[in-house]
Amino acid sequence: MIKKISKAEAKKQIEEFFKDIKCKTSKDVKKIKRLGMRHNIPLKEKRKMFCKKCLTPYQNPNIKIKKGLKIVNCKNCGYVSRWRL
Repeated sequence: MIKKISKAEAKKQIEEFFKDIKCKTSKDVKKIKRLGMRHNIPLKEKRKMFCKKCLTPYQNPNIKIKKGLKIVNCKNCGYVSRWRL
């Protein structure tokens, strides 16, 4: 049975999770994403701290800046993320 929590408590859990994201696994990231979606809490800039495909936190990603885009290569799966600057 899932324990019901309030939106404020969910926000606190999300903030605490992203303070120490380096030692988390993809399962942990998946749980936090679900928690945010369930309570309609946007992750905003925090979603750029992990790979979109494999959900592992970036350890030492390859980062390039070209033509107003930030390009990040995931070392785990090789996925390329592109964000506007």
